[in-house]
Amino acid sequence: MLPGRRPFAAATPAAPIAVFCVVAGAALVAALRLPATVTVLGLAMFGILHNVLEIRYVSGRFAAILTGRFLGLLVVLITGIMLCRLVPMLSWSAPAEILLGYAVLGVACWWGLRRRAPLLVAALAFLVLAAGGSLAFPAYHFVFLTHLHNVVPLFFLWEWARELRQGRAAFRATHVVWVLLIPALILAGTFDAWVGGDQNGAAAAFAGGGERLMAAYTPPAWLDTAFALRLLVVFAFLQTMHYVVWVWFMPRYARPATERFERRAGALRGRRAWLLGLAGGALLAVLFATDYAGGKTLYGAVASYHAYLEFPVLLALLAGAGDLTGERE
Repeated sequence: MLPGRRPFAAATPAAPIAVFCVVAGAALVAALRLPATVTVLGLAMFGILHNVLEIRYVSGRFAAILTGRFLGLLVVLITGIMLCRLVPMLSWSAPAEILLGYAVLGVACWWGLRRRAPLLVAALAFLVLAAGGSLAFPAYHFVFLTHLHNVVPLFFLWEWARELRQGRAAFRATHVVWVLLIPALILAGTFDAWVGGDQNGAAAAFAGGGERLMAAYTPPAWLDTAFALRLLVVFAFLQTMHYVVWVWFMPRYARPATERFERRAGALRGRRAWLLGLAGGALLAVLFATDYAGGKTLYGAVASYHAYLEFPVLLALLAGAGDLTGERE
């Protein structure tokens, strides 16, 4: 904590709650009216930046777990996933990514449950069964993973709220509403009358067509149903809120995590992480403009690290593996 700065835990979370409510309302309207535009432009503008800032938060906040051989093994496995994503058209790339992804989960289970053998055996058995299902239905696996990534901030926000001395329940309830309730209402068709048609417009055409865009967020069996457009709206909404969490909230209200990260990675102190994210985003935007498919492939590869690094931390949290932050409440 910087000298003279009052910990946020000493204050009420009224201001961020209000901001999240206002932003969620605006994001919902934008996602309903322009789902394809919000999805495509959001990725181009904030994709790389939120990658950098999320990795900064997670590796700083959970420095107690992301260290030593455990971190080294995760980096090796996730680098393998990145290489698979760089060659997505090869027949072995998708199965290899699935297996490496479950290997990441297996390593995380081992770390969190290594002192509880019965639970570890049960967890590994479940992962084996799940891996079999994912290999049998890879398209469903990747769609599920895509949407799950946008739900993950709820767990980090929930864990972060341990620091609040008051207003914790209201803070957590606010995030449950936008992460779970609003998407459920969208999927139920509550807002169908307000959904726009830009999935057949310029943004969708730029991304290779509306059907191709929606296929990335829809299980194959639902592509010709109303759920396809609803899932695109859900993704556009949650992606926007996802960026708000990592680009605005965590940098502003989780400064101790940033300071801990900067002690480990001095080269990215201060504004350098932001400059890295903005510069990478600018380069990606240029690539998107000239070759959207190539840009999406490159982004997917780079995003492997922030997407897959979340899961070991979450599994360790759920396993109750002690104080993963290295801090006391």
